[in-house]
Amino acid sequence: MGKIRVLVVDDSAFMRKLITDFLVEHESIEVVGTARNGEDALAKIEEVNPDVITLDVEMPVLNGLEALKVIMNKYPRPVIMLSSTTKEGAENTILSLQYGAFDFITKPSGAISLDLHKVKEELKEKVILANSSSRNKTISRFREKKTPLTVNEYSKIDSIDYKSPTSFDKNHLKSSIVCIGTSTGGPRALQHVLTKIPANIDAPIFIVQHMPPGFTHSLASRLNSISSIEVKEAVNGELVKKGTAYIAPGGSHLKIVKTGTSLTIKIDQSEIRNGHRPSVDVMFDSISELNDYRKVAVIMTGMGSDGSEGLKRLKSTGVVKAISESEQTSVVYGMPKAAVATNLVDKVENVENIAAAIMNFLTNQR
Repeated sequence: MGKIRVLVVDDSAFMRKLITDFLVEHESIEVVGTARNGEDALAKIEEVNPDVITLDVEMPVLNGLEALKVIMNKYPRPVIMLSSTTKEGAENTILSLQYGAFDFITKPSGAISLDLHKVKEELKEKVILANSSSRNKTISRFREKKTPLTVNEYSKIDSIDYKSPTSFDKNHLKSSIVCIGTSTGGPRALQHVLTKIPANIDAPIFIVQHMPPGFTHSLASRLNSISSIEVKEAVNGELVKKGTAYIAPGGSHLKIVKTGTSLTIKIDQSEIRNGHRPSVDVMFDSISELNDYRKVAVIMTGMGSDGSEGLKRLKSTGVVKAISESEQTSVVYGMPKAAVATNLVDKVENVENIAAAIMNFLTNQR
């Protein structure tokens, strides 16, 4: 099998050289060209036909976001964005994921990162992952907001078989919780799911999306603008409300604790779990301790196995419906595959059907 052919796009000659040097250290990667802006990149794509593109977000002439739109429409292939951690950089990065970028790397020190070596291994890993992804030849832009069904309309959907543990009495459970874990490809998957959830959903939604600090606020704002429910970055100490989706802040764990008759958000910097903070397992563990709730746990696209151990604890401590994203629609079939391997997943769904599966459980399994 030949090497992975990469096109490096950055307006800085220093950054182009640095990224190229990092990538070619790996025996499976070759850099077949470089480009100084988006316009130059489009010409180089036709010339060298790369397998993977690394694309700077902030460039003159034609910036990364505009170039990405053209690439996804004319030359669809995996693109890894390189972004600064500024507010504008974070917002553009989230948009790029919605437009079809495979993933992103944050530059440690802004546009000219003299310490880019800190993310060298991550860059090589994501190039290899992007190339091998089963979805990398069929990436496309997701449509914008779609009007969700009402709760009553969801109740008309055929009931899904639900394997509830016989050792738990579900008849006394009056309230429900939805919890979602995802990683690579997650922002677009979350858009598919959250935009189809009705505003009057009778449950809160808790989300762990693997992201560094500074990006989850922009993700929440973006999803909130196109969803009927409220979507926000979770804040330590706030009381939980139904009809709201809470996204764990990048770099922090999200836990849910009981305070009297209410639920409260706890955000902390406790130990990294499975290489992640936030961690899906940590969130699932905290929810497993809430005994008075039905729970629906969803694991979507992402690398690794985060969420599988937490799913085991959820299933062993309460009434839980588990949904996994299918291999067909997962950008990376790692986390969902690990969840299915536990034999505790009740339903495997394409991402566009996950919202219906969630609502079916909430409305029909009383």
